[in-house]
Amino acid sequence: MVQIKRQARQMLKSLTRNERLRIADKIDQLAVNPDDLELDVKPLEGSELFRLRVGGWRVIFARFDTLKVIAIEKIGARGDVYK
Repeated sequence: MVQIKRQARQMLKSLTRNERLRIADKIDQLAVNPDDLELDVKPLEGSELFRLRVGGWRVIFARFDTLKVIAIEKIGARGDVYK
């Protein structure tokens, strides 16, 4: 199950259709198998969060494996999302 926080949902809505579809496709892949090596997922240093790379965009999320939940915290441009 995927939960998308309000801030991430608003960012997703503001993107162009093509960008939105690319990111949504990767989030769907993430929901099916978060350990898929095809996805460019890495843990963030000093945090329990992870990042998913989609071109110049980053999706910051938390994994709750026992509950089988992916919580999308932020979606943003490569340089700005980590601030």
